Amino acid sequence: VQLQASGGGLVQAGGSLRLSCKASGFTFRNYAMGWFRQAPGLERQFVGGVSLSGNRKHYAESVKGRFAISRDNAQNTVSLQMNNLKPEDTALYYCAASRRGETGPYNYWGQGTLVTVSS
Repeated sequence: VQLQASGGGLVQAGGSLRLSCKASGFTFRNYAMGWFRQAPGLERQFVGGVSLSGNRKHYAESVKGRFAISRDNAQNTVSLQMNNLKPEDTALYYCAASRRGETGPYNYWGQGTLVTVSS
């Protein structure tokens, strides 16, 4: 199983980034997908999750209205569009796969991509 996240980088506050995660080694369409993040010294935090078909989405309160998760089952990818970024969004972002559903628990985890938001 591989979950390869990309798209992180350095952006100024108010800017946007789009993260992408390419999945392989499992039947992607049978798994809900999610994004998590972990800032230095803090616990890992759920950011957002999307159901198998993409019709249900859940977000952390801190990102609602700014972030949008989507998936492409033909390409085995899940994306996270992040707008109006804030310095507190700085973290290592991971994608993950859940056999149960978009609210977890999550079974497979990727390596992560670093997002840094400057003030």
